[in-house]
Amino acid sequence: MSIRRYSPARALLLVTVVAGVLAVSGCGSDSSKSAAPATTAASAATSAAATSGPRQPAAVTVEVNDMKFSPASITVKAGDMVTWKFSDKAPHAVQGIGDVALGINSPIIHKGEWSYTFTTPGTYRYLCPLHPDMKGSVTVE
Repeated sequence: MSIRRYSPARALLLVTVVAGVLAVSGCGSDSSKSAAPATTAASAATSAAATSGPRQPAAVTVEVNDMKFSPASITVKAGDMVTWKFSDKAPHAVQGIGDVALGINSPIIHKGEWSYTFTTPGTYRYLCPLHPDMKGSVTVE
């Protein structure tokens, strides 16, 4: 019985294919928790765009005020941008929770905005690292 050896190029190809399959299948998403869909501007933009050709990415705003994210849970389509608008008395930030949300990491902001474009379906949980009781989620379809 002979042992088959893989060249570095073949091993790299195998790793790339496996990574692609995992990315497409949504490995690591927290889909076991259901987020209540919120009414957002994205739903109105989606229905209008559906009749006139390819859907244009929507922009959805989450207000950061009174020590909470409002709405706390939103649902968007892949490619949509979410903007957090900070207008509270205290500074806040947006930080992803878990592996799937690692890229969500805003600076600490007192007044102003920070945006993130969601490209991969899944549920992205986040919190304010300065005030861990402030939590929210974005479900991307």
